[in-house]
Amino acid sequence: MIRAYSWPTPNGHKVHIMLHECELAHEVIPVDITSGDQFAPEFLAISPNNRIPAIVDTDGPNGEEISIFETGAILYYLARKTGQFLPDEESDPAGHYATMEWLMWQMGGVGPMMGQSSHFRRYAPEKIPYAIGRYEREVERLFRVSDTRLGQNRYLAGDDYTIADIATYPWMRFWKGYGLDIDEYPNTRRWLQDVRARPAVEAGEATLIDYRKSEMPKGKAWDTLFGEEQFRPHRSGN
Repeated sequence: MIRAYSWPTPNGHKVHIMLHECELAHEVIPVDITSGDQFAPEFLAISPNNRIPAIVDTDGPNGEEISIFETGAILYYLARKTGQFLPDEESDPAGHYATMEWLMWQMGGVGPMMGQSSHFRRYAPEKIPYAIGRYEREVERLFRVSDTRLGQNRYLAGDDYTIADIATYPWMRFWKGYGLDIDEYPNTRRWLQDVRARPAVEAGEATLIDYRKSEMPKGKAWDTLFGEEQFRPHRSGN
């Protein structure tokens, strides 16, 4: 059994989608990041970086329980556990390393840059033109990179759907929020449509949907997400 500690964010949905794609028995436990649940000692014990999502696998290696944080590590672990969505390193080394390349591209570029773009466009208390422009241009560059790649391959790592696509889709589906016209990226638009059509993606996106908050965070919620609260020392249960 997989226990997933999560929230309806792009990073959370990566893991929700993967759990459904792999048809793994799982329980999703909401961690309300606007209320500070991510700082609870019980959560810090499995996610010391106080970020969602994190998982606990009660049937880990050698039948022992294991906890894992960071979405790239979680997706890699679940792919290795199930033998799905990651080409075998021995029989298909080129496919394996292409998948890892594009997974790292998402982890190091897509997520951080699109997150910063959203922050300065929507959440920052002061609208700073330089910051907004800086991250808007970087998001545009990343979409150009994806569009070139997806003009050469059906999916990011090649002909097959992999954890690289699962990691990237939840961020790139919000192209409107980045101020983009998706018609300028026809290959990425086609890929988004292909991925969105998968039943497991639909199920993953619907996970914790009742907890989704449409209003902008204010007061304590804003401080918890973006202000001083996130920098206050917290202690794990270890």
